[in-house]
Amino acid sequence: MDIIDKKNIKLGVIGCGKMASAILGGVMNNNFLTNSNVYIYDVSEEAKNNLALKYGFNVLNSIDEVVKAVDVILIATKPFVVLDVLDKIKGAYKNQLIMSILAGVKIEKYISVLNNAKIVRIMPNTPALVNEGMSAVCSNKNVSCSEYDFACEFMKNCGKIVKTTEDKMDIITALSGSGPAFYFRIIDLMAKSAKKLGLTYDEAILLSSQTALGSAKMIMENDFNIEQLIVNVTTPKGCTEVGNNIINNSDISEILDETIEKTMKRAIELG
Repeated sequence: MDIIDKKNIKLGVIGCGKMASAILGGVMNNNFLTNSNVYIYDVSEEAKNNLALKYGFNVLNSIDEVVKAVDVILIATKPFVVLDVLDKIKGAYKNQLIMSILAGVKIEKYISVLNNAKIVRIMPNTPALVNEGMSAVCSNKNVSCSEYDFACEFMKNCGKIVKTTEDKMDIITALSGSGPAFYFRIIDLMAKSAKKLGLTYDEAILLSSQTALGSAKMIMENDFNIEQLIVNVTTPKGCTEVGNNIINNSDISEILDETIEKTMKRAIELG
């Protein structure tokens, strides 16, 4: 069906892990869908029952039941089980829109099982848990404009989105999908450096975390003019200039290049 009235859309969710829970939390907190129109399934009884109890969703007992009941399907399982999931979808599939948040799994793999299926591929990240997610969205040619818009609006409930093409998704997976783990490590290492000089870790991690949060917000609110922001906080011959010189003369750029490149290659392998 072509999506017009989202309030009447029946959504089926296959996989009720942390990411699906975070996304659905944003969707429900913003009243984007009606809870009685959401049908969920997971191999874990605990996972699906906990999610249903929290939001009042309908719990179903198989993938087949989900597919028969809904207009839109969200696949949120582990990537390595996708072919098994698609095989179970196939028997009841009636050309519904499929949204997938599986890292590395290409649209081609879905089409190999479901032929002319309508696929929107989404790369979210874990800050969706705090409503600050960053999601990339692409689709195949079978998806209508209104269906694509629905998927984009759906993901906006837990953060920001960027519309893209599939050839960029592996790079995006490395940068924003895996990126939170890299930022967590950098924030932690800066805090530990300050701890070595006399702060407690609790003091240092709060200072480091809030500084990262505030700095990111300034970038977003200043048209991404990072070089000017660096100039603004750097007094000639002052403290920040000394630190900048250390960073600029280090091999940090090469380290981050390798980090993103190797993570991207792993995303390609998963597909």
